[in-house]
Amino acid sequence: MITRNPLLAISCLFIAACANPVSAVRVDSKTVYGELGQSAVATGKPSTPTRNVLLERGLLEAFDEKPETALADLHKAMVSAGGDLDALFALAELSFLHGLKSAKREYQLAAAVYAWAFLFPEDRTAERFDPRLRLAADIYNWALADAFLTPDRSEVVPAAGTFKLPFGRIDVSFDKAALRVGDREMYGFVPTAELEVKGLGMRYRRPGIGAPLAASVRPVDPAQAGGDLLAPRVKVPATALLRITKARAALVQSQPLAAALELHLAWEAESVSIAGEQVPLEADPSAALAYAFTDIPIVELELLGLLGRVPALFATRPPLISTTPYKPGLIPVVFVHGTESSVVRWAEMFNRLIADPDLRRRYQFWFFQYDSGNPIALSSLRLRDALKAALARIDPDGADPALRNMLLIGHSQGGLLVKMQVVETGDRLWNAVSRKPLAELDLSAQNRDLLQRGLFVEPFPQVTRVVFICTPQRGSFVAGRELIANLVRRLLDLPRTITGLSADFARNAHASVSPFMPTAVDNMSPRSPFIRGLQNIPVSPTVKAHSIIAVEGDGPLEEGDDGVVKYSSAHIEPVESELVVKSSHSTQGNPHTIEEVRRILRLHAGLP
Repeated sequence: MITRNPLLAISCLFIAACANPVSAVRVDSKTVYGELGQSAVATGKPSTPTRNVLLERGLLEAFDEKPETALADLHKAMVSAGGDLDALFALAELSFLHGLKSAKREYQLAAAVYAWAFLFPEDRTAERFDPRLRLAADIYNWALADAFLTPDRSEVVPAAGTFKLPFGRIDVSFDKAALRVGDREMYGFVPTAELEVKGLGMRYRRPGIGAPLAASVRPVDPAQAGGDLLAPRVKVPATALLRITKARAALVQSQPLAAALELHLAWEAESVSIAGEQVPLEADPSAALAYAFTDIPIVELELLGLLGRVPALFATRPPLISTTPYKPGLIPVVFVHGTESSVVRWAEMFNRLIADPDLRRRYQFWFFQYDSGNPIALSSLRLRDALKAALARIDPDGADPALRNMLLIGHSQGGLLVKMQVVETGDRLWNAVSRKPLAELDLSAQNRDLLQRGLFVEPFPQVTRVVFICTPQRGSFVAGRELIANLVRRLLDLPRTITGLSADFARNAHASVSPFMPTAVDNMSPRSPFIRGLQNIPVSPTVKAHSIIAVEGDGPLEEGDDGVVKYSSAHIEPVESELVVKSSHSTQGNPHTIEEVRRILRLHAGLP
C-alpha cells in the first residue's frame, strides 16, 4: 500500500533506517565465549583486541584488501606511539596471519619480534590477567617455528644470518654447538605443534615461551656412537627460543634488530631468564615420544623378536637404550619388556612418569630390548652384561652413587629376567635343570663359562629395588599349553650361542632334565624344571620388591588370572607391597598400574 501522508512516509523511512539499533541480546554463554575467544591461533581470524585496533585506526577493510600496506601503516602508528602495547599485539597477530597466508618468512619473523616486544616490553610489566599474554606467546612460538621452516615445510633448520623484515632486518646468531646431544647431533627438527598424537591416552604439554620441536639424532663420529646410551631412533624434545635484544626500543627507534637463536633440551632446562624473570619454556614431550615410534612395524618387530628373526633394520639394535644421555646424579630406572613385546609397550607409563617434575629431575629411564624367545637364563645374562657394560662405560670409577641405587621394572617374562638379577642361586637352579654337576660335564671352556654365568648368579650389587608386573613366578598356564610351546620351538631360530651349546651338551648323555633345548616359552611352563627351580629361590633380602598383579573378572582373587598368568603364580612373599589391578595381562598402560609405579618411584627417591 502506498501512503499519501507525508509525515507517515517520513516516519516509515526513519523507522527503516533505525531497524537495527545497538542492543545486547541474551544468548548462551558458550556463544559469547566463542566470539571473545577468536584468535589467529585458535580460529585463523583476528582476536577482538586486534580487530578493535584495526577499527580504531580505520584499517579493518584495508587489512583485508592490502594487508602489507595496512601492516606498514600500523607499524608507523606503533612507532609514533612509542611502542604502544595494543598496537604491538595487533601487529604480532596480523603479521602471523599474513605470514601464514602469503608464506613469506619476513612476516613470520616480524610476528615473533612483535610478540616478544609485547611480552617483554623492558620498561613495563604486562597485566597479569591480560588474555593476550598467552595468545602472544602462542603467536611467538608458532611464528618462530614457521620462520625457520624449509620451503617445503618438511623441517625446521636452526641457522644464523641476516634476515629481511617488512620494516628492516634482524641479525640472528646461532651456536651450532647447541645441536650436540651426548655423542650425537640433532637434525630434522619437526614442530610438534603440527603433530597429531595417536596411541597415547595422555598428551602432556608444558606451556611457556619458545617453539617446541622434536629432533632426530645421528652420530657425530659413527665410530664412537653409543657411549651415552641414547637410543638411535629417539626423537629429542627441544625448544627453540629467539632471544631478541631490546626489541621494543629497537622498533620504536627504527634500528636494526639483533637476536640469538637458542636450543634448549627438554630434560636440561624448564625455564630461562628473560628480562630479570624466570620464564617457563614450552615443551611437548608426549608428541616427541609418539613421533619416535612412528612408522615402526611394531607387530612384525615383536613377533619376529620372539622367533629370533628380527628385521634387518633392527638387527643391530643395542640391548640397553636410554631416552636421554647419561647424567650423573640421576637414578636409573630400567624397564624390561615381556614375551613377544618391545619397548613400545612402556610408552604410556613412561609418558606419565616424565610428566611428574619430581621424577624427571631424579631419574633417568633405560630400556632393555631382547629376543624374547631365547631361554630365560640367556636373556637374563644379556641383561646383566648390558648393565655391567653400561656402568663400566659411563662411570668407570664408580663415582656416581645414583648408579648404585638402581630400580628394575619387569613385565611378564621381563619380571623373571629382573628376578634373575636379584637372587643368589648357588647350585639350586643348576640342579633343577641338570642331573650332573657342571664340573663333571664334558664341555668346551666357552660353553662351561656360559652356563656358569647364566645359571650360577648372585644379586647385581647396584640394584636396590625391583617391581614385578604380571610376572609368572610359578609359570604361565598359556606357556604350559603343548601346542603353543611346540609351535614356538619349531619356528624359533635360536642364536648360535645356544645351538653350539646344545650340540656340546648333547655329548653328555642323560645330563639334561629336558629332552630338548628349551625356549623362553618352555621355561615359563608351570611344569618347567627351570621355573620350578627359580620359584623356590627368594629375592635377596637386601633388595626391596613390589608386585603388581592383574586379574580379570570379579571372582575370588585367589582363583583369578589376567588371561596369561594366574594370581597364584604372580603372588610371592615377602614383598614391600602388592597391588591387584582389574586388567588384562598387558597392564602397562592401565592408569592404576602406572600410578602404582609412580608411587614406588617417588618412595624410592624419598618423595612424599
